[in-house]
Amino acid sequence: MEGPNPASILRNSVVVTCGAIVLLKLMPVVAVSPLATTVLLAVGSISAIGGGLVAVAQVDLKRAFSYSTTSYLGLVFITIALQMPGLALLLLFAHGLARALQFMGVGSVIATTNCQDLTELGGLGTRMPATSLAFLVGSAGLVGLLPLGCFWCYGLVIDNLRQLAPGYAALFLLTNALTAVNATRVYRSVFLGPVLPKTKRTPEVNWLMALPMVSLTVIVVLLPWIMQRIDPVPGIASFPLAVGLAVAASGLAGVVIGALLPQDQFWSRSVRPTLRVLQDLLAYDFYTPEIYRRTIVTPVAGLARFTRWFDITVVKGLVDGVGRLSLTTAEGLKLSVSGQLQSYVLTLIVAIVLLLGGLQVLRGVG
Repeated sequence: MEGPNPASILRNSVVVTCGAIVLLKLMPVVAVSPLATTVLLAVGSISAIGGGLVAVAQVDLKRAFSYSTTSYLGLVFITIALQMPGLALLLLFAHGLARALQFMGVGSVIATTNCQDLTELGGLGTRMPATSLAFLVGSAGLVGLLPLGCFWCYGLVIDNLRQLAPGYAALFLLTNALTAVNATRVYRSVFLGPVLPKTKRTPEVNWLMALPMVSLTVIVVLLPWIMQRIDPVPGIASFPLAVGLAVAASGLAGVVIGALLPQDQFWSRSVRPTLRVLQDLLAYDFYTPEIYRRTIVTPVAGLARFTRWFDITVVKGLVDGVGRLSLTTAEGLKLSVSGQLQSYVLTLIVAIVLLLGGLQVLRGVG
């Protein structure tokens, strides 16, 4: 994820999406095991809420949307665990197109500015109108705003969950709001506000990048009509008005919160201890890298050091000791060689006599 272009985010999204497809194939097996279903629900819930919260605290353009992708795919895992494969595929479809358009906008920004730090970007809306529009449409397509694709996906999912599992329906709405907060604050940081030193000379990208971006913008806008033509999803607008209002309200609430968040150019830490702890918790990914380092990396590294010490000190020491003993014994035997044939014959006869005598004694004891 630390690469200089957004292709790494796209690759990450493709890999995780393939994991979701594998889970769809294994859904009959998962349904047999209550433990597997519970684990999948827990992982999906933690990914959805945790990813959304961490994304809001990131100042790196790619990291913000990478965690947002993780958050959205957590919702897909929940639908798989709840045995709703058609809705899971619909979520993947709508999310994939809108997120790809958003990534294209990110790629255009990085290609033009050679920067992905939100604190160094701003004022690109008037300088890169095609990119700004594509980013705006892609973000709107993700946050359940009427009439774009994810609005219908959220509506169908929540309509199915409001009786079966109302807690997960609320989780979907909360995740939608967090996605809207993140997309809005990034849009404000990148495309609005004053022009900064790194964005003074930022022309629109060339047609090789602009053409697919504009084409995908049209597809995302037409996605509701495309979804109505999908055979497994008949009557896509059949959910109640209250569900549609809840979805639209969650997305709109996220947009409003993201628009009202104070924009600190330097993203300094708060002087309030409680808020500072929360900022650090989210900005450092719930300290997941540190926990991983202490629980996995440090014990494995310690075991590797012990294994190296044991190999060098014990194993190699034992082998070297046997080798030195063999050399010392050979040197001693070399000095005992006289070169006289009669002494060799005598030694052989004495050895044979001792061997036969020993065998006779053993036979008598037996």
